[in-house]
Amino acid sequence: MSLKNLLSWSKTEFSQLPWRQNRSLYRTLVSEIMLQQTTVGTVKNHFERFLVRFPTLKSLASASEDELLVAWKGLGYYRRARNLKKIAEALAKDHGGEFPHDLEALMEIPGIGPYTANALVGIGMDKRALAVDANLERVIARLLNLKTEKGLKLQKEIQTLFVNKKIFNEKLSFRELNEALMDLGRTYCQARKASCELCPLKKDCLAFKEGTPLSIPMMKGEEKKKAVEHELHLLRVFVMKKDKVLVYQKGEKEWLSGQYEVPTFILSTTDKTLKQYPSFPKGAKADPLFTFKTGITKYKIQNSVLLMGEKEFKALAFANKSEWRSTGDAESNFSTATLKALAKLNASR
Repeated sequence: MSLKNLLSWSKTEFSQLPWRQNRSLYRTLVSEIMLQQTTVGTVKNHFERFLVRFPTLKSLASASEDELLVAWKGLGYYRRARNLKKIAEALAKDHGGEFPHDLEALMEIPGIGPYTANALVGIGMDKRALAVDANLERVIARLLNLKTEKGLKLQKEIQTLFVNKKIFNEKLSFRELNEALMDLGRTYCQARKASCELCPLKKDCLAFKEGTPLSIPMMKGEEKKKAVEHELHLLRVFVMKKDKVLVYQKGEKEWLSGQYEVPTFILSTTDKTLKQYPSFPKGAKADPLFTFKTGITKYKIQNSVLLMGEKEFKALAFANKSEWRSTGDAESNFSTATLKALAKLNASR
């Protein structure tokens, strides 16, 4: 298999990505955790800003959770941020702030699984390792026309072929290989769209030769079910006192765990099993000032904002413990929806 065209294309098109500049294992770790479940475009907008706040492994390890979550804001899936800090703490405490240089030792560190370990070795250290994410799984399955069902079994099959040097046995940069395959899966070789005529590997791709790229990898039950989306209408209650607002901290099993949010109620939802917020009491008055839209996982959210006095709010018997926080404190770790609403409220004053 000739990979020259692939590597050349990747370097020409994507070498400017910020995590591919000023290489270090710490920058590689941060970027790989950020890129899990998040688009490249979103990470580009947050990567350098996060590293300005936490330029070293030590600075991240010693950060408070509030500092961490404020810096992570906009990237979503906040469990990844806590996991990143857990890794930094373990490296600082048990490894003198240094990264082990082999897969087995890396995977002994709490928070580092097979993918992250392979990414650190293959991309961070430029050693022989293959970081099989969804993009690599799809690209390699199509290249080899593998008929194994998508998932752990297919990933193990790909790793076995790689470890036994049945694939990618050429003399090359494994950093460039991993990144090029990721680039290919993100652009020309997508799950539901294959731009084969533009692909630098089309001459080597067995699925392309058979004319069946979109059928590879095979999905469970032969067809991937479309994810169900739900409508959610929330009422955000703002109780203000001078420059302070009444908020509560989200619990460990709640969305946006650790962040502060104004008391919030469900007005309506198509998901009758949702228990993230209480329902707004029947008979209580709700005359919102304005609405705005947000989204999280499978929910399309319409947010209605209501100003309320302390006495009136107490009558709602909101179950979570609330506290006053300054609206001008940049380190308050307010949720994005709370910040958006505060900005609109301030603009309307």
